Amino acid sequence: MKKEFTRKIILEDGHEFCGYAFGAETEKVAELVFNTSMAGYQEILSDPSYTDQAVVMTYPILGNYGMNTEDYETAVPTISALISREYTEEPSNFRSTDTLSDIMKKYDICGICGVDTRKIVRIIRDYGSCKVLITDAKTSLEEGLEKLKNTELRHDQVSRVSTKEIKQYKVDNPKYHVVAIDCGMKQNIVRSFNKIGVNVTVVPWDTKAEDILAFNPDGVFVSNGPGDPTDAVPVIDAVKAIKGKVPIFGICLGHQILCLAYGAKTYKLKFGHRGGNHPVINLYTDKVEITSQNHSYAVDEGSLFATPLYVSHKNLLDQTVEGVMCLHEHVSSVQYHPESAPGPQDSFYLFEDFIRMMDEVKGGAANA
Repeated sequence: MKKEFTRKIILEDGHEFCGYAFGAETEKVAELVFNTSMAGYQEILSDPSYTDQAVVMTYPILGNYGMNTEDYETAVPTISALISREYTEEPSNFRSTDTLSDIMKKYDICGICGVDTRKIVRIIRDYGSCKVLITDAKTSLEEGLEKLKNTELRHDQVSRVSTKEIKQYKVDNPKYHVVAIDCGMKQNIVRSFNKIGVNVTVVPWDTKAEDILAFNPDGVFVSNGPGDPTDAVPVIDAVKAIKGKVPIFGICLGHQILCLAYGAKTYKLKFGHRGGNHPVINLYTDKVEITSQNHSYAVDEGSLFATPLYVSHKNLLDQTVEGVMCLHEHVSSVQYHPESAPGPQDSFYLFEDFIRMMDEVKGGAANA
């Protein structure tokens, strides 16, 4: 006998899908997006860039390897929901310490399985990202559409997920010290810097430029994060004041913010880039990198012509800008995630390139 449906998702265009609950069973309105990664749901769940989003996973099963204590990208996940074809409550992995559903209940993250994820993804690809209501199966379509109509998506994500205090991550015999502006930074970025001998001081998103420079950093990093980059005005203003004074490296939202600080423009993609298999070409080496991505916005290439930034990387699927550089000001950024987690390791060299930028500045200062 078929189980009775317990949960429902309603899209603002009138599509509705019934399924079964896992995780929290609260009602939420979120932005509906999809991710094509075949693994890494723990890192996706805990990536602050997914704040206020409901993520449809194209891989057909979640929960099969459970959750562990080591792979979180933030201490308090802020994703709204996960949507899957199947869910298993019996993980099989020696590292597993909790089930996915239990962790989602702990952090009030909704889950729904048993829906046609292929059709949902096709809708997103055809019509773009949209608002979605995750609700009880008994909610009528009319009632759900009214709730969607009366609920505005928030624009304060960065302020909510950024650290509220200064944090330091030190290593033995550090080579350099980097101040990281936290817009919703993944922990693997900190681990990546520590791995190459860099001390990291993490500061809140609204830290002023003079306070950042007061740390006397060898470089400044602008992190990934959620939402529209034009909402992150304090970060844009800080980068405007810092550029040209110390090397700067940005990732994802940090890439968009850096470009905005130089006078370029950004725009929202139809359905964004989310997954671990996006091909990107490095225009200076002609090498193709398979990259991990998670973003809704992109930099307008035409708007870069009036800036000193030039395009260093491009997406081979849609030709969008994937990286920029300004060599004489020792600035670079990429739209994708070289630290991955989850994803391929093709692009870790970008952290080492940032080290070389700091080497150049340090060497030039010593010879001045």
